[in-house]
Amino acid sequence: MIHAHVSSWAIALILFFVTYFLLKAGKAKGHKITSMILRLFYVLIILTGGMVFINIVTAGAFQFMYLVKVLVGIWVIGGMEMVLAKTKKGESAKGMWIMFIISLVLVLYLGYDVL
Repeated sequence: MIHAHVSSWAIALILFFVTYFLLKAGKAKGHKITSMILRLFYVLIILTGGMVFINIVTAGAFQFMYLVKVLVGIWVIGGMEMVLAKTKKGESAKGMWIMFIISLVLVLYLGYDVL
């Protein structure tokens, strides 16, 4: 299940940047399509991540840092959405980019350090 989870978030990151650049280029139709596909991948990330978390808990290997990683992972998804929303409104997304990068680095650190 971990492979499905890693594949889901890797594809989601690629889709996030594609969606962002389509939005910046003014391609509304392309942005809308990739945005919806990206949201589907958010659901896949949450489902596969939930399954990985449940497998860890049922195996008796639960540590508090796993729960922290789940919460930071949700923070990353929120950060991605906030960057796109601010950009779509034409507002400055600098703060959202900083938050997104911090949360992404943190979740990758927790994922590869804890797991």
